[in-house]
Amino acid sequence: MEILKKLTVLTFLFILTNSFSQENYLGEGPFNQLIIRGVTLINGDGSPPRGPVDIVVENNIIVAIQVVGYPGVEIEEKNRPKLKKGGKELDASGMYLLPGFIDMHGHIGGKSQGANPSYVFKLWMAHGITTVRQPSGINAKELKLLSSKNKIVAPRIFDYVGFGSGSKKPISTPEMAREWVRNNAKNGADGIKFFGSEPEIMTAALDENKKLGLGSACHHAQLSVARWNVLNSARAGLTSMEHWYGLPEALFDDKTVQNYPLDYNYQNEQHRFEEAGKLWEQAAKPYSIHWNNVMNELLELDFTLDPTFNIYEASRDLQRARRAEWHETYTLPSLWEFYEPSKISHGSYWHYWGTEQEVAWKNNFQLWMTFINEYKNRGGRVTAGSDSGFIYQLYGFAYIRELELLREAGFHPLEVIRSATLNGAEALGWDDKIGSIQIGKLADFVIVEENPLQNLKVLYGTGAIKLTESNEVVRVGGVKYTIKDGVIYDAKKLLLDVKKMVDSQKEEKNWILKQPGIKD
Repeated sequence: MEILKKLTVLTFLFILTNSFSQENYLGEGPFNQLIIRGVTLINGDGSPPRGPVDIVVENNIIVAIQVVGYPGVEIEEKNRPKLKKGGKELDASGMYLLPGFIDMHGHIGGKSQGANPSYVFKLWMAHGITTVRQPSGINAKELKLLSSKNKIVAPRIFDYVGFGSGSKKPISTPEMAREWVRNNAKNGADGIKFFGSEPEIMTAALDENKKLGLGSACHHAQLSVARWNVLNSARAGLTSMEHWYGLPEALFDDKTVQNYPLDYNYQNEQHRFEEAGKLWEQAAKPYSIHWNNVMNELLELDFTLDPTFNIYEASRDLQRARRAEWHETYTLPSLWEFYEPSKISHGSYWHYWGTEQEVAWKNNFQLWMTFINEYKNRGGRVTAGSDSGFIYQLYGFAYIRELELLREAGFHPLEVIRSATLNGAEALGWDDKIGSIQIGKLADFVIVEENPLQNLKVLYGTGAIKLTESNEVVRVGGVKYTIKDGVIYDAKKLLLDVKKMVDSQKEEKNWILKQPGIKD
């Protein structure tokens, strides 16, 4: 039986590796030595930029970060580290280098979306994302292995398995919960993604998970949040919360459940998302005693907030989200169809979405952002996560939008970058390896020709619009190189591969993108 199991795994790995081997572009490297020349360094720890800098990598480890001159002054070669025989030199003069981005909420495609892993991975990597935490989703065990060996073009994967996944029976007792957690650890998972459960089951599962030293995340679904909100989870050992569900409920001071209309039905997703847009106005007011008490306790527990602002942005501006310029070129037809209004597809709750819903959600965002920004100001850890593949948010592009929304919430651009890098590494327990540019850490980098601190839009694969001194409209930016584990990827070539995938599906289906409800 054990032999059969091993053969099955090997067969899967062979098929998976073969499918990825058909990719057009697989990067360059790794190298015994890699020297990146002349960059301005944005370190990820909140420190200001400096440059020009040469960065030396040997066998995927940063061994030197050397300031080689002054801005606008010609660099003397004698001041530069020397290239060894067989080494690789990358001239990035005048460019900006950041740590590889960490997406703390990234689902690896999905059957309903028709998005295969290669499509998703290349979109992520094209936007500088070198590490992803998958909070439930497809079985990522084999993909995680292949990525760790750089056999496929993919970010480093941290797999947080959905609680109860694979169990033959529903988990109905604390001991069953503990047993599942132990088995999850034995299977090589990095953590658990919860959606809520009975309080005694959540308590047992989190306790066992904490003993094993694994991470945990939770989307506090409305079906359980009345008896178990964010404070309950944090006290029990949860390490991070996703989105914001469960946080307003912890902030209620004149009720125990939200103001559900009496005809509300959770299975009706317009009901679910429309009423969710009114939740923050029901919470304690910013800086009130109860508001402060909740925040202070979360801070004391070293709790991580992963807001995923972007995935809800269509709720406050549906037209903006569905008209994003990258959809025409990079969104698969199957994914676009999944986004459209539907009573079946999750997150396609546009049954009749209008001005009133969007205004409520705009107010919701203001209050939510106030809490997140203040949490950061008081020393709390806020990370960047996208949750792409739903609600008109496209892999990679949505992550950059998340950075823009952190900026809107009040984060300084350097604080935004720290959320996208070092904070994510800390939350994963990998800050000794990734998250900042530091001697001894791994060679995960993002290189861009424009200054992202001045304009985060230059990180989009479609770049940013700029008018030149000669009155010419041009596109600038887009990530130039993504480097993961010392392997160099040309981001533009990755996007070209994605375009080919999309074009192929369009041709197969004889399909053109049309806005919802338009037939001709």
